[in-house]
Amino acid sequence: MKKLLAISAVAGAMFAAGVADANAGSRNGSISGPRGTTTFSGARSCAGGVCSSQGSVTGPYGGTVSHQGSSTCSGGTCSGSGVVTGPRGGTVSYNRTISRY
Repeated sequence: MKKLLAISAVAGAMFAAGVADANAGSRNGSISGPRGTTTFSGARSCAGGVCSSQGSVTGPYGGTVSHQGSSTCSGGTCSGSGVVTGPRGGTVSYNRTISRY
């Protein structure tokens, strides 16, 4: 459960980054540590005021967590929703609203 919460936090950060910068693009890479290498990839596209994102993280022991979501912004308020899928197939859905005010 702690791992799923941590992954949800990562997904939330991915959502916030998507809201902050609505440009389309992709990111891929890896991070190595004492327990092995973690790889990540993600992509975002925007059209008609809606941005969609998807990404995945694979840990050093082979478990993969994936995320799919979308966001839209208007008048200083951004809202979004998505689904995070854990390495054993469990899912967490979320809906968020972020306002500058």
